[in-house]
Amino acid sequence: MLGTAKKAVVGTVAMILLLSTALLGCTKQETAPAGENGAASAEKTITLSWPRDIGPMNPHTYNPSQLFAQSMIYEPLVSYKEGGKLEPYLAESWSISKDGKEYTFKLRQNVKFSDGTPFNAAIVKKNFDAVMKNPKLHSWLGVINSLDKTEVVDEQTFKMTLKKPYYPALQDLALVRPVRFLGEAGFPDDGDTSKGLKKPVGTGPWMLADYKKDEYAVFTRNPYYWGESPKIDKVTVKIIPDAETRVMAFEKGELDLIYGEGVISMDSFNQLKESGKYSTKLSEPVGTRSLLLNTLNEKLADIRVRLALQHGFNKQAMVDGITLGLEEKADNILSKNFPYTNMDVQPIEYNVEKANAYLDEAGWKLPAGKTVREKDGQPLELELIYDKTDPIQKAMAETMQAEWGAIGVKLNITGLELTVQIKRRKAGEFDLDFWYNYGAPYDPHSFINVVAEKGWGVSEAHSRVPMKQELDQQIKDALASTDEAKREHLYGSILRTLQEQSAIVPVSYIKKTVVYQKNVKDFIFPANRDEHPFYGIDISK
Repeated sequence: MLGTAKKAVVGTVAMILLLSTALLGCTKQETAPAGENGAASAEKTITLSWPRDIGPMNPHTYNPSQLFAQSMIYEPLVSYKEGGKLEPYLAESWSISKDGKEYTFKLRQNVKFSDGTPFNAAIVKKNFDAVMKNPKLHSWLGVINSLDKTEVVDEQTFKMTLKKPYYPALQDLALVRPVRFLGEAGFPDDGDTSKGLKKPVGTGPWMLADYKKDEYAVFTRNPYYWGESPKIDKVTVKIIPDAETRVMAFEKGELDLIYGEGVISMDSFNQLKESGKYSTKLSEPVGTRSLLLNTLNEKLADIRVRLALQHGFNKQAMVDGITLGLEEKADNILSKNFPYTNMDVQPIEYNVEKANAYLDEAGWKLPAGKTVREKDGQPLELELIYDKTDPIQKAMAETMQAEWGAIGVKLNITGLELTVQIKRRKAGEFDLDFWYNYGAPYDPHSFINVVAEKGWGVSEAHSRVPMKQELDQQIKDALASTDEAKREHLYGSILRTLQEQSAIVPVSYIKKTVVYQKNVKDFIFPANRDEHPFYGIDISK
């Protein structure tokens, strides 16, 4: 059970889910933004309320362009499906050389961009060339770091050659950015899309029809779309920064659905669910909320201290109390719905006796009359940094501060701006920090890569793990392996080592939420965390 103080903290926090957000809705009156005529009355319209402007819709760059909107306009060569299955998309088939370096794609026939121009190997290469003009911008992405050259084999055949084998290349090509395809008319004269584009022209089911910065954007069907046409006619994005304003609009019937991560407070989601007026769903886990323990700190270099901290707080009660049941307690550092992650682990359960025993064994004793353990005259004092704008992180930090205090650990908690929090993590200037994996289709390969790749803080946090050198080699071998059985064995070994070493402490599984009006039909959460959710969705009139 959470203590009275922790319950008070929980009661005062407006709970939200983390990471990138999305709010979708459908206007019942189906009114159009300024500039459209009344002929839209018979249209089926979905309204998406986003907290910020959709951005310039550049497929080769990142913020401020918004992922969901980019995925509406631009499409990948391959598509990521449930459980990590990769399926043909703009490439109808592909082959990989035995050495794992050459990928040859047969492109889908009769695909056109939204301006009617053809999609072919030449435009695929032009897009790759635009991305490779700025490799440092995309250095985080393994396929870009591995890419050697690209070729037009014939009009409908494209080939890319890697410098070294990199098995997740196809998964990386399924991402929403930066390797999706802009039509010729969208390119600037010098071909360098990092500086901007003329207009967003893609092969996707939607095209940008009307736009007013920081107010709205309207997407209509691509008349040249090669695939199954959407069941709805129009998607309108309204910029509404405040979460409670979105909820009020939804309750008034102005929106048909609210979807995403962190789009409304957990209290609001439960209230809407319990009202019985609306339909609600939770997705499968899209990521793990974890604590990162920095072994560069001498105190945390001792695995007994790391294990004591895990045993020393009631994870189940904390997650249930703070997330109101919308997240599940996490025992695995990666949830089982990603490739290579379906493994059983021995949970590290709440056990104050074990926590105290580990600390005693590690030499951290509690002097008579004191509340903080000491060793060689030094107190067992640590700092946990968190995003000060995130109420879940704050409430969890306060909970652990109280519970670890009961086992003689003084935890100082420091709220920071998100940019400062990330900067300190990358610099290794922290004891404990909240950290999250990337989700599908990034994981598990991006997750293990960041454990080995320096510069992000995660590898550095594992520096004092005794088998770090062996672990890094296993990660390198897994990412380069062309042998499925060997790769599966390596992932099992890597994930078990990370689990056992407890430098990453899984806390809870993050999920997407959706609340929608009764007239919305056939809603399905996309397998790709960043994709739009409009595939198959319909509205009953």
